[in-house]
This record gives sequence, structure tokens and C-alpha cells, in this order.
Amino acid sequence: MSFQAYLDNIEAKTGKAPKHFVAEAKKKKLTEFKDLLAWLKKDYGLGTGHARAIIYVIQHGDTITLKHTTGTHRDASAKLKLDGKKKPVKKKAKE
Repeated sequence: MSFQAYLDNIEAKTGKAPKHFVAEAKKKKLTEFKDLLAWLKKDYGLGTGHARAIIYVIQHGDTITLKHTTGTHRDASAKLKLDGKKKPVKKKAKE
């Protein structure tokens, strides 16, 4: 699973885009790994793997090193999408 897919799964589970977690951690002044991990598990019910993905984004931002360039674990870009999945805009029918 790609890093971006992890973030997308977290959004599906919690209804929150990654940028929400970044803003909330900043508001709560959480920076330490152990504090972030406890918060994400307690408040959002995230498992360790998903919590670690969010913690990475909180601590390091939206850029990753591409380790997998082929296969199912491949990320399309070294830039993560933190705004969440874009919902398709419905076009109005012409009258």
C-alpha cells in the first residue's frame, strides 16, 4: 500500500483529511511522537501504523522519499495530498 493510500484510508475511517490532523496537533501544541501517538489512538481510534503515517505528516510535512517506484507500494509522487480526496463536482444539467 502506498503512503498516499494510507492517508486516504485514514480519511475514510475518520472523515478527516490529513491537513485537519496537522492543524489540530498544532492547536493542541503536540509535537512529541509518544504524545501524538496517544492522542491519535485515543481520540480517533487509529492503529499504530495509521497513527505513524499521520505523525510523519505532522512532523515532516507533505514530502516523502520515493522508495518504491513500481508495484502496489508505489507512490505516484513524492508530494502527498493533504487536502483529502477531492469529491467530484456535479455538473448542472442544461435546461
